[in-house]
This record gives sequence, C-alpha cells and structure tokens, in this order.
Amino acid sequence: MTTADAFGIAVAQFAPTADTAANLDVIAQLTAAASARGARLVVFPEYSSYFVDPFDSSLPEHAQPVDGPFVAALVELAGRHGVHIVAGLLERAADERRVRNTVVAVDDSGLLASYRKLHLYDAFGQRESDWVEPGEISEPETFELGGLRFGLMTCYDLRFPEVGRVLADAGAEVFVVPAEWVRGPLKEHHWRTLVHARAIENTVFIAAADHPPPLGVGNSMIVDPQGVELAAVGTATDVAVAHLDPAAVERVRRVNPSLRLRRFGVVPRTS
Repeated sequence: MTTADAFGIAVAQFAPTADTAANLDVIAQLTAAASARGARLVVFPEYSSYFVDPFDSSLPEHAQPVDGPFVAALVELAGRHGVHIVAGLLERAADERRVRNTVVAVDDSGLLASYRKLHLYDAFGQRESDWVEPGEISEPETFELGGLRFGLMTCYDLRFPEVGRVLADAGAEVFVVPAEWVRGPLKEHHWRTLVHARAIENTVFIAAADHPPPLGVGNSMIVDPQGVELAAVGTATDVAVAHLDPAAVERVRRVNPSLRLRRFGVVPRTS
C-alpha cells in the first residue's frame, strides 16, 4: 500500500450532553484534529446531537429532522475540513412522545445515508424502547468513499451478527458503528469482543465510536478484516486515526473466503 492509496478514517470519542450547541463545539474541535491527521471520514458516537441519562421527556423536545440544524452544521463542518462525517442524531418520530435513534452520514453536499437503529437496548436493566421507536427493516444504508463501501449500524446492533451479514451482502467493506455502550460488569469485554468478532466473521474493517466513562466504556477503535486493532482511544475525549488499505478486504477474503462458503442466508423476522 502506498501513502496515496491509504484511506484515513477516525473514530472521535466524546460524551454528548443536553446542550446541542456545546456538542457541536466538541464535534468541530475533534473534526479539525482528525482532518489534520489525515482522516477523510470521522465517526462520532450515538446520540451525538443530544443525550441525557436517564432518558426523560426532554428527548422529543430536542429531537430534530434529518434536514434540521444539527445535520446542517455537520454538513458545514464536512465542507470546512474536506471530510465525511458520521454521527448519531436524536431524530423526531411520528409518535410525539418518542424519538428515533438515527445515524447520519454527510459530506459537503448534504446527507448521504441515514440509519434508524433496528435493535433497541432493552437489556441489562435498560428500556430504550420506552423512549425510542425502532427502525423499520429496509435496505441497508451504505455510501461509498475512497474506493470502499461503508455500512451503518448502531451500538446494540453489534450483538446481532445478522446485521453485519446483511451489510456484507450489500457490499459493505467497512462497518461504521456509533455507540453509547453502557458500562457494567464485563461490558468492556463484550464491546471489544463483539467489535473484533464482527470484523473477523465478515472480513471487513470496523470503525466503532463510543462515549467515554463514566457512562460509556470508551475504547473507540478501528479494527481490520482479520480482527487486528489498528488504532484506539482509551477513556479520554480524543480521536484515533488509522489509514486503511482499500485492497485489504479482497486480499483477506481470498485467503479466508468464509462469506462465500457459508450455507445460510439472513431472513428478516416480522414479529
């Protein structure tokens, strides 16, 4: 791989708050830092636009449409720094009492893809579905950049390997995973294991961006198609940048053709 062939990707770790303007200030700082280090895509966590813990009735009050001011600010930042940005958006829902947990991908031209989280975090004592509408099963959300196809998933989706399989079948070579992986017993171990497993079993790169402690586990990371960690953030607010070889996926799949050799497909459940 030559320097010209490499694709710079960053995971940007920070703790979103109930102040959308303050969140955008941090996003701007981290985007500038990532761009200065050669990133062409910067991945931010789940709920980057607005976050409170525990969830409360302020969520729908601060939800925005995908063509609202938060996404417009991301588009402006993308243009200013010459990058693509992926980030979590608290989106308005049809039910005025709830919201959508949405991930958006933008460049300087506008919205490229948006994904509404399929698997809500109704586990480990949490009930995300009390406040959030699940996304509908639809065609995978992907976009292309730098000779690679990127697919979107969110946080708890990592525990469902079929989500990765569907993205791989759609041609995704990089999974982009904004998250708020809640801390708890063994949760950091689960996070690291599942990110690596999804990369290995689908022979893809993964860029996963989390909230830092005390609420998240941190450890935002970029992993290659053989499960090797290329770059990571510990527990700080920071960016980690890796330079991907676009030919690596094809090379790994030639040696390990597990996707081609599998004998089962993925069929959606309707209930």
